[in-house]
Amino acid sequence: PMQPPGQSAEELLYDLFPAQVADALKSGRLPDPEPYPCVSLFFSDIVGYTELCSKLSPLQVMAMLHRLYMRFDQLAQELDLFKVETIGDAYMCVANLRSPQPECHAALMAAFAFGCRKAANEEFVCPSQPELGCIHIRCGIHAGPVMGAVVGTLNRRYCLFGDTVNVASRMESTSVCDKVQCSATFMQLLQQQWP
Repeated sequence: PMQPPGQSAEELLYDLFPAQVADALKSGRLPDPEPYPCVSLFFSDIVGYTELCSKLSPLQVMAMLHRLYMRFDQLAQELDLFKVETIGDAYMCVANLRSPQPECHAALMAAFAFGCRKAANEEFVCPSQPELGCIHIRCGIHAGPVMGAVVGTLNRRYCLFGDTVNVASRMESTSVCDKVQCSATFMQLLQQQWP
């Protein structure tokens, strides 16, 4: 990734990885996999993305994603969440991983999801083509255990593994336009943390 102006390589390393992982990588070691007993995991994607790609130039698609994900990133920073990755139009974020948030991670993730939906609905698909309207997303959230690890040696990134990831992804893929679908497990936790 490109380094933002004024950000050192070390700061970038600590942005991309949890602190203990960045420490290990900085010292030349492969970090050990880490279990996280309970996190809240968010996935989103853009409704009609394939069709939008057929109507926009690659530069316009990139600009749309950049505008949208800058807003998601800002919200993630405000709530102290960890952005895991983006792949195309998919955005993945987790709570209770980088920073311990055992008493509030579900509430933080719900606030994040609603904030992302609001941000998307305020952002034009393409400002020069207002007839395309605003961006619409679908979201999914689940809570449970994951294992975090750096895999491979090229273009390293921090990956999450476990059925929690699969369930969160299914919550997103079976959700509907402008809705946040969550699992019963997440809802139960949310009711405890945000009554």
